[in-house]
Amino acid sequence: MFRNREDAGQRLAAALAHHRGRPTVVLALPRGGVPVAAEVARVLDAALDLILVRKIGVPLEPDLALGAVVDGCASITVRNEDVIAESGVSEAEFAAIRDRELGEIRHRRKKYLRGRGDIDVAGRFAIVIDDGIATGATIRAALRETRKRNPQTLVLAVPVAPPATIASLRGEADEVVCLEEHELFAAVGLYYADFQQISDAQVIEILGRFPVHGTQTARRRAE
Repeated sequence: MFRNREDAGQRLAAALAHHRGRPTVVLALPRGGVPVAAEVARVLDAALDLILVRKIGVPLEPDLALGAVVDGCASITVRNEDVIAESGVSEAEFAAIRDRELGEIRHRRKKYLRGRGDIDVAGRFAIVIDDGIATGATIRAALRETRKRNPQTLVLAVPVAPPATIASLRGEADEVVCLEEHELFAAVGLYYADFQQISDAQVIEILGRFPVHGTQTARRRAE
């Protein structure tokens, strides 16, 4: 069990320490992935940025993922076809939920980034981090969006996940680092002694420790 997200990040950083010295960008999924990623970025002396992804949840059961959507140059949607079929959600309902989540992504972009440009990952070592993975829909969308940005190497790094999910994601990244794989997997929070919700203010404060000055940034997106 990890003490908290900072502990998980320190352990991930140790597993990735051989990459120190490379031109690296650490990409965190907010909110829970941000404290984990910050520890990795600190140890690797890397840039820290966000990749904004939202789960497309089943109506009345939002923790069950129909898929996920990530905002980028062109939004990417990942679909869990088995869940869509079992839930009986129509294409129109799916599209409406996806569009609502895209709106939430744009809202959070303004809140978290406050006009700061995206860090350019082209030709660099990109590490995508969350605090854990269950079904893998959100992290799959994040990896596909990051791949479109042409990193030299794309790495997925997480503290904990089910082995089947990790196996399904190996084709999405050049390297996968998962500290603990548990077959009987119920929820990410069960593997942390302290799994308090991360606030928007904490995300903003952590990002403030990693200014983009001195790093190559992509053109600011139009708001």
